[in-house]
Amino acid sequence: LQLSNKRYVSVREFKGKCLIDIREYYDAGGELKPGKKGISLTTDQWRRLKEAVDDIDEKIADLDG
Repeated sequence: LQLSNKRYVSVREFKGKCLIDIREYYDAGGELKPGKKGISLTTDQWRRLKEAVDDIDEKIADLDG
């Protein structure tokens, strides 16, 4: 899932665990490759983030308001 020009969300398996990556990609000779800038969340961390979306949206609205 593309979030912006070079920022993507992907789901992958690493050492038998499911990870959700939010990462910047770079151009390597015409091919996009994952860069070091980003975060990998476990499924538990992903679920906690999803549960916090309403609170996060409220804080964003306060700051953007």
